[in-house]
Amino acid sequence: MDKLLSGLPWLVRRNDLREGTSPPLRGAGWDGRSTMTRHELTLRAGGKAGDGIASLGDTLARTCSRAGLHVGAYNHYQSVIRGGHVWYHVRARADEVLSAGDGIDVLLALDQLTIDTHARWMNPGGVILFDPDKTKVAPEQIAPTTATPLGIPLAALAKQHASDPIMRNTVGAGAALYLSGLPKELTEEMLRQAFKRKGDEVVASNINTLNAGYDFAKEHGAPLNLELATSRKKRLLMTGNDAIALGAVASGCRFAAQYPMTPASPIMHWIASHASAYNVIFKQAEDELAAINLAIGASYAGLPSMTATSGGGFSLMVEAFGQAGMLEVPLVVVEVQRCGPSTGLPTKTEQADLDMVKGASQGEFPRAIIAPLNIADCYTAIHEAFTIAERFQVPVCVLSDLYLGEHWETVDPEAIDLQLPLDRSTTILSQIPASERPYLRYKFTPDGVSPRVVPGVDGGQHVASTDEHDEDSTLIGDVLAGLPQAIDVRVRMMEKRMRKLVGIAKVFKQPTLWAPPGVDAGHAKLTVVCWGSTQRVVREAVTELCHHGASIATLELRNLLPFPAATVSDLLSKAHKTMIIEGNYTGQVERLIREQTGLSIPHHYRKYDGEPFYPSDVRAAIKEVL
Repeated sequence: MDKLLSGLPWLVRRNDLREGTSPPLRGAGWDGRSTMTRHELTLRAGGKAGDGIASLGDTLARTCSRAGLHVGAYNHYQSVIRGGHVWYHVRARADEVLSAGDGIDVLLALDQLTIDTHARWMNPGGVILFDPDKTKVAPEQIAPTTATPLGIPLAALAKQHASDPIMRNTVGAGAALYLSGLPKELTEEMLRQAFKRKGDEVVASNINTLNAGYDFAKEHGAPLNLELATSRKKRLLMTGNDAIALGAVASGCRFAAQYPMTPASPIMHWIASHASAYNVIFKQAEDELAAINLAIGASYAGLPSMTATSGGGFSLMVEAFGQAGMLEVPLVVVEVQRCGPSTGLPTKTEQADLDMVKGASQGEFPRAIIAPLNIADCYTAIHEAFTIAERFQVPVCVLSDLYLGEHWETVDPEAIDLQLPLDRSTTILSQIPASERPYLRYKFTPDGVSPRVVPGVDGGQHVASTDEHDEDSTLIGDVLAGLPQAIDVRVRMMEKRMRKLVGIAKVFKQPTLWAPPGVDAGHAKLTVVCWGSTQRVVREAVTELCHHGASIATLELRNLLPFPAATVSDLLSKAHKTMIIEGNYTGQVERLIREQTGLSIPHHYRKYDGEPFYPSDVRAAIKEVL
């Protein structure tokens, strides 16, 4: 199961922190501390790329998950293979984890930069694990936090049990397990599973190295005073990219083509490795242009098809995206956003591609955009994308981002329905009935959806061209353009295609207000608008503020195109005060709301430094508005 099954706004706020740091825990009027921190654990490991930080973080996250805790984990990595500063953050608790949280309980520093960068974010009573032979902790670095430095000869202990110096990360993992009170036997079992193919000697080396760190911490340190209610309940530990890939396969995807591009590459890796088991044809294309055209061709041939990329790759796909719109071919495109423009920050997160996706390709044609709110919703969103694409014969974009796509989170198994039906009986004809002869591929219909066949169906011959066409697919752009009958066809064909938006809007679930228990969402003093991956961190911040007496509701936008203008207008026009939180500079959803409803949201918190939102960031911004 752990393997998956295995113009400037009134308020523009941004972090004044260098890349790779956490948000400040303390600010004016707020101490940044959650009242629930006592019942949770936050672990952070840092070092250089190549120090095994990712494998260390994965081990700790999986241990917490197998102990029955809810887990959220995020790997902060650079675009270099070796060197640079990387760190891995794990948060675990008995209750659902909504964000990375604030502060650090255990910091494992494999280099000096980790101490210098992260020590100031230690929680009171936390512990910094470091190798005194290679690093040091200055008293002034921890004095404000009352954290305790615990020197461990990481390299020396690793050398006693393994030949590879990278094993000092396993020594650190053992020490972190003891301090956190996590069951060491779970980690030992994971190590046995991970290294059994390499033989008993390698397995023993890893377990002995883990125990060396555990025993040293037990002799020289003291466990943290945490109240972690471990249940041993089995949950899925997955990323948003995993959920999208799994959801695509469960939804009946039969063809996927992709060119690797961070942070969408894990979707390709998952589908490619499971393709034969689930009867999926996968093609790693030579570039993004080929990937989307392969998917369009496969869809035209009758296979539910998809591709995935990031902003730079989608930029190359734009013309073909319009081709799918003109051909009225079902297509699902997953766009996992990262910082731009151009290469930007290739390993950092942002929500700045909505404008591009919304206006992609020349001219106007119907499309749908879904921005999933969390990892479980990624699974649901990709199924909705396939359903809408097939039913209305349109391209659909699932708009994720690096944080949502790559961070790990526990998901209850009941949230993942492995039997997702994709009903194509009304969207594709296996034979042409008498009532549909002669066959009109682009027949004018009340809902804009025309009868569709795949190549080879008797009587279904038609022309598939990117030129404008008549009902029977005759091109009108060359010979007939300018003639009255051609002008009429163009107008009617445009209106036919655009009528699909009405049907999609009816399928889309309308947004509603959410508020913590005890708060009347319809009469809240402040309504906070958010979209996509910001949902969960906003919920955590709002819940904490309401716990201290505030009255706040949220409006969480997920289905962005067709935009639910009437519902949003009704909800926001009744709100006492409004603000919006989004991860871009210009306020792309705020402008979309204003464009569609005429309503302006006066208060904003926008973040564009590449780092995810933290509860303390959001709380401080909301308190300033309140």
